[in-house]
Amino acid sequence: MKLYNLKDNNEQVSFAQAVKQGLGKQQGLFFPQDLPAFSASEIDELLKLDFVTRSSRILSAFIGDEIPAEQLQARIKDAFAFPAPVSKVEDDVATLELYHGPTLAFKDFGGRFMAQALAQVAGGAPVTILTATSGDTGAAVAHAFYGVDNVQVVILYPEGKISPLQEKLFCTLGKNIHTVAIKDDFDACQALVKHAFDDEELKKALYLNSANSINISRLLAQICYYFEAVAQIPAEKRDQLVISVPSGNFGDLTAGLLAKSMGLPVKRFIAATNVNDTVPRYLEDGKWTPHQTVATLSNAMDVSQPNNWPRIEELFRRKGWSLDELGHGVVNDEVTRETVRELDKKGYLSEPHAAVAYRVLRDQLQDGEYGLFLGTAHPAKFKESVEAILNKQIPLPKELAERADLPLLSHFLPSDFAQLREFLMKLAPKQ
Repeated sequence: MKLYNLKDNNEQVSFAQAVKQGLGKQQGLFFPQDLPAFSASEIDELLKLDFVTRSSRILSAFIGDEIPAEQLQARIKDAFAFPAPVSKVEDDVATLELYHGPTLAFKDFGGRFMAQALAQVAGGAPVTILTATSGDTGAAVAHAFYGVDNVQVVILYPEGKISPLQEKLFCTLGKNIHTVAIKDDFDACQALVKHAFDDEELKKALYLNSANSINISRLLAQICYYFEAVAQIPAEKRDQLVISVPSGNFGDLTAGLLAKSMGLPVKRFIAATNVNDTVPRYLEDGKWTPHQTVATLSNAMDVSQPNNWPRIEELFRRKGWSLDELGHGVVNDEVTRETVRELDKKGYLSEPHAAVAYRVLRDQLQDGEYGLFLGTAHPAKFKESVEAILNKQIPLPKELAERADLPLLSHFLPSDFAQLREFLMKLAPKQ
């Protein structure tokens, strides 16, 4: 598999290099040189396979012979050790539940596959994973790499801007997992990560890697659950399928669009955001004007400068698609609360991120279409806000219950690169 840097097309790397490196020069994202596609009959055959077998075929189409097929399938089996069920909400709307993994969020798929891919290509060399999280990435990455030999993980998150239970899920582990609460917003955390990757001495000393959705292994893993969703939808509804994706950093939507580019039958996608609406405004007026990030109920989507957007633009350019075809919508907190209540009355317990996706889908779905919205996290991860909205108790699943009373092990730093650098250098492996 060959990939090129979107900011410097001359930088071309293998899948193994891209997984180990994370970002290219000038903080450029890697993008596949070849965009594999399946015929309609091949898609039909793929949709008949089980999740793991199908996923290994999909990922083989990208990775090629860099990971032998048998080893790749074994890695995927270890990574995707839980289901991604489609649940009916209304006659013409269902949800893809992506929160049945160990950290109860969709990022378990990408985080765990990245851990497997890195173990495959790193050959036991030391690695330091540095990543920023607006909520769910941190837990997925922390649990995927917890206790892994020769891997240190450093996770930056905005202090006071993720839910208490999200924080407990990954800030109570210790060992090789180091969590740092930054006194600022997610975009500031992301900027610190990028700054670190621009520091050649730091990169070399720590063998630095990123586990954000900017890492190609995470992105490719997410393609697989879109195929799994379509496999569960009645065949007669597939050609009218509309998928609404709750969007913050836009990795999830990028993966869905890559699935479509492979031939997966999706009529259209909808990018559903909260009031951090840089992309919807851009799609309306063609101007990229990020505002200051606003804290919302759907905190994992509180991103004003989504990292993955350049990949979406590149995919549309390569495929000859028009951005006018991409649906979009913005949902504020008041409407998010109303929608969580509306879904509860329909017998479906949801949380703010999925509610944003459902609201835009329901408002834009046309007669004859079949809608699917992504459920990206278990409602209990947002226990405080969901209980306040619905005025009822939500029981904690065991994954959260066993961590809820553990002490936080986080370090606290201002949004200052010099202090972060000092902290990171103490983790450098001894030469």
